[in-house]
Amino acid sequence: MKSYKENIRKEKMKNKIMLFKKITIIDSCRLTDSSIEKMAKLSEQTIERYTDFPKSDDEITKRMAGSDCVLVSWGTKINADVLKASPELQFIGMCCSLYDAKSANVDIDAASQLGIVVKGVRDYGDDGTVEFVFAELICLFKGLQKYQWCSEACELKNKSIGIIGFGTLGQLVARTAVHFGMQVSYFSRTRKNHLENENIHYLPLEDLLRTCDIVTTHLPKNTVLLTEKEFKIKKKNSILVNTSLGLSCEKQALLNWLAEDKTSFAIFDSDGTGTHKEELRNTDRVIISEQSAGFTFEAKERLSEKVLQYLTEFLLKN
Repeated sequence: MKSYKENIRKEKMKNKIMLFKKITIIDSCRLTDSSIEKMAKLSEQTIERYTDFPKSDDEITKRMAGSDCVLVSWGTKINADVLKASPELQFIGMCCSLYDAKSANVDIDAASQLGIVVKGVRDYGDDGTVEFVFAELICLFKGLQKYQWCSEACELKNKSIGIIGFGTLGQLVARTAVHFGMQVSYFSRTRKNHLENENIHYLPLEDLLRTCDIVTTHLPKNTVLLTEKEFKIKKKNSILVNTSLGLSCEKQALLNWLAEDKTSFAIFDSDGTGTHKEELRNTDRVIISEQSAGFTFEAKERLSEKVLQYLTEFLLKN
C-alpha cells in the first residue's frame, strides 16, 4: 500500500505539479548546489541567484522584481514597503528559523494581508550548536585557548548550567549537560513539566541567574531578555553563552557586567553578537567564534532539504 501511494505521489509530482514563474534567491541563503538544481525544476524561468546581501530596500525590491517566489536568509529584512512593491510575489521561503512574527526578518503580518505565504524551517542546526557550546566551555574550563575560567583547569562535572529557552535546542543542551554530570536548570516562557526530573529542574529567571555557573541562551531572534537588572544579580565568576541570532541581552548591560566582574566571561558564535561583533571583539573576556555555531556541512544539507520540501508542498497545494 505504501509503495502504491508513493507511486501516485510521484506521478502527481511529475505531471500535475504547478511551477513557480520565477524563483529568486536574494542573498546568501547557504543552500547546497544540488538542492538549487532541484529547485530549478520548480521554476519556469531560470533561477536568479545572489550570494551577497542587498544594502537597501530599493536593492531588495529590484532583486525581487518579476518573482513570485523568493528565498531569503535571516540577514535580509523584508518590510511592508518592499512587499507592497512586489505585486507578483506569492511565496517567501525563509532559509532560517521562523519562530513567530516578532522575531522574523520578514513582515509576516503585512505578507498575510497581501496574501503572500511565508514559510521558515526549524531544527536544522541544533546538533552543531550543542557541540559548539560544550567545545567552547571545555576550552575555557581547561585553558586550551586564550582564557581559563579558574586559576586551575577544571571539569564540567558538578558545575551548574542554566538554560534560557527550552525548545528543541535547549533540551539537547540539557541532555548533554546531564551526560557530563552537571547540575541542570532551565527557564522558559512555558514550563515543561513533563521534561523535569531528578537531573533537570525549572528555576525562575532570577534564581537561575543568581545560582548558575553557566547561563546559555537559546531564544528567537530579536529577543532581548537580559538587562541591567538581570546582570546585577548574575552569579560572580560565571559564564554567559549566546548562540541566538543577535544579542539576547542589552549590549551596554553586558559591557557593564564584564567591567564590574573581572572573573566572568561571555561566549558568542559569529551570529550571536549581531551588529556588535567588532566592539565586543575588543572587550576583555569575550570569546567570539568566526563560525556560526550550528552551520555545519550536515546542517546545510538539512536546511536545503527542508527548503526544497516547503517549496514542493506549496506547489502541490496550489
